Amino acid sequence: MRLSRAKIVRLSHCIIDPLVASDDVDFIEDRETIRKEIVTILETLLKDEERLDADVRKKITSQKKEIPEGSAEWDIVYRKYYAEEMKRLGVDEQSYQQK
Repeated sequence: MRLSRAKIVRLSHCIIDPLVASDDVDFIEDRETIRKEIVTILETLLKDEERLDADVRKKITSQKKEIPEGSAEWDIVYRKYYAEEMKRLGVDEQSYQQK
């Protein structure tokens, strides 16, 4: 999923603001340092997801049988390969099937 830098920064604020407001959370770093690290983590995760998506699409197009994108078969194969790649990375299937 592609997100603009502004949306990623907005997400970082959505994550940090409730933590700052909570009496249950004590920070050992300043708020801005933590927020910037959240931005870095989100950007890394999104780049990894883009790379995974590209790998899955490449795998589909490299098959002998042409599968048209948007077809039910393509969606099934995409989900199957995506799940395989996520499993290879050690990500639990339940955590990403909430799309």
